[in-house]
Amino acid sequence: MTDDLERLRAALKSLPQAAEPTRRESDLAAAISAFDSAFEETPEISDAAQGSPAEPRPSNSRPALGRLIDGGISMIHALTTRAGLAATTGLVTAGLALLIVLPQDTAFGPGPDGALDLDIDSAPEAPVLLDEPVLAEAELAMDLSSAAPPSPLVDQSLTVERRLELSRAAPKTSVVSRALTADSDARPAPVDADTEAFANEDPSGVTAVSEQPVSTFSVDVDTASWSVIRSSLMNGSLPPAGAVRIEEMVNYFPYAYPAPEPDDAPFETTFGVSPTPWNPDTQILHIGLQGALPALADRPPLNLVFLIDTSGSMQTPDKLPLLKQSLRLMLGELRAEDEVAIVTYAGSAGQVLEPTPAGERGKILAALDRLDAGGATAGQAGLEQAYSVAENMAGEGEISRILLATDGDFNVGIHDPAALEDFIARKRDSGAFLSVFGFGRGNLDDATMQALAQAGNGQAAYIDTIAEAQKVLVDQLTGQLFPIAQDVKIQVEFNPAEIAEYRLIGYETRALRREDFANDTVDAGEIGAGHQVTALYEVTPIGSPAVLNEPLRYQPAAAPEGDSGELGFLRLRYKEPGGSESRLIETPIPSEVSEASVETRFAMAIAGFGELLRGSVYLGAWDYAAAAALAGEARGDDPFGYRAEAVRLIRLAETLSR
Repeated sequence: MTDDLERLRAALKSLPQAAEPTRRESDLAAAISAFDSAFEETPEISDAAQGSPAEPRPSNSRPALGRLIDGGISMIHALTTRAGLAATTGLVTAGLALLIVLPQDTAFGPGPDGALDLDIDSAPEAPVLLDEPVLAEAELAMDLSSAAPPSPLVDQSLTVERRLELSRAAPKTSVVSRALTADSDARPAPVDADTEAFANEDPSGVTAVSEQPVSTFSVDVDTASWSVIRSSLMNGSLPPAGAVRIEEMVNYFPYAYPAPEPDDAPFETTFGVSPTPWNPDTQILHIGLQGALPALADRPPLNLVFLIDTSGSMQTPDKLPLLKQSLRLMLGELRAEDEVAIVTYAGSAGQVLEPTPAGERGKILAALDRLDAGGATAGQAGLEQAYSVAENMAGEGEISRILLATDGDFNVGIHDPAALEDFIARKRDSGAFLSVFGFGRGNLDDATMQALAQAGNGQAAYIDTIAEAQKVLVDQLTGQLFPIAQDVKIQVEFNPAEIAEYRLIGYETRALRREDFANDTVDAGEIGAGHQVTALYEVTPIGSPAVLNEPLRYQPAAAPEGDSGELGFLRLRYKEPGGSESRLIETPIPSEVSEASVETRFAMAIAGFGELLRGSVYLGAWDYAAAAALAGEARGDDPFGYRAEAVRLIRLAETLSR
């Protein structure tokens, strides 16, 4: 080791001298003094405590820190350049980190013989692993020890003074590596379900057609649930049951539905009835809506207000840094005539970028780069200012959108989801729709995000990777920002001569009362350009042994004469963008049962996957392996790999569930 250090010393001395020798010498003296002070009370470990080949060191002893520190100080005295000082301190610090990897409750202090004594009797059995940044630091130091000339990769981001300051501040019972990771890239916080709030309702039950033949719900094209589920699985845990919204899982994926004819309704409806994979005595009714995709050249100019959460909870890499990268991707999809403004909120709200043409990309990116996280979360103030900015930007025939990017942690101002929903509902009449993009885990307030997006006539998505940002903010941007229908409601009336029972899979948070369907004052979901909507019902035919509801004593059996060939009747209401009166579409649903298409099989696999995650009582012995097999053979055309990823996640969930 001495030869290695001599080579390091000689190599570092060969570097060019610093331009300010006086400043260099004073900095060096300060660093040495700080280093000496940090460890001046650390006792030497006696030679006896070190052991020998004949007499091994006792199990509760560790190598002497004193010698290592003395060696480090000698090296510091010997080297004369900042590069040498940084490299040597990195080596010493890495050595300390490798040696002092202790459980949290390990006692650390001098023993009766003056040697360093580590009490590990009460330490946990599980090993404590070194942080990756510490291993990288150690590897860099070892590389430097034999480098000639010294490696240019010496990390100068931490000054010697800062390293020593962190070393002094670190508790004696903690892992020294924590000091090194203080200024390094932080990792996403472990997911703690107790600090997260999800918007969901109890799973829908089986309904007897004889008692309630009509099912009504609002369409939903949000996708946040799938991304949250993926985030949990990729972090090694099953998602919280409340995070599983099956309609959002199913609607995450594109399907090959036929497009509407030109000059027809803004969407086309398709149906399919096929056997249920988990119950041979029931059937799946598959309803698909395909939105029209107008010529992009006809899109009106956009006025976008980025409302960005810059509170202290947003500082981890999966939050504000990922948010910035995501918005960079989106800017490339805008036109020169579109305008962008940026409003931030933390302890208070503020406008950091006035309305700026999207063609001035450098100015917009510079404003994004200046954003930093800190403070509380003044969500109400941010929303108020964002709506004010959007109203001032609005022009005749233009589209205004507020894009809220947050981890959902609203803790200043209005933070109750119901109160926030009322506030946004009053503001949406201005014509500025609100979409919400969630980032990060640990304190994700999904309930607030869902309330905001639904009340704001926008969509809710969760962005956990840059690839998801590509999907949401690039591939689906037109659908996010260009609505083709508002307040879209679906009502299915089941034929009691054909169907005994039904169960809508998902859409619990989008359920409507029967009388809400024709009430144009009741808000519902929006469909954007090219968007799709998928809904699945599990239905039980008359006479099937799968019927769960016993007949009632005083209610007559509903069995109309004749065979209409209709399983049910679909009614659909929607408003044109900006309209106040709804239009009605009515379509009979054929009762013919056929083999499920590839699209239907994949949708059923994802729905079944969601049922498994929620612990459904309706699946019998059907399991994750069956879901993965069904999804795998129904991948079909998968140009972006979304369906292949789903198969991998189902298999991962199977492993985690054991």
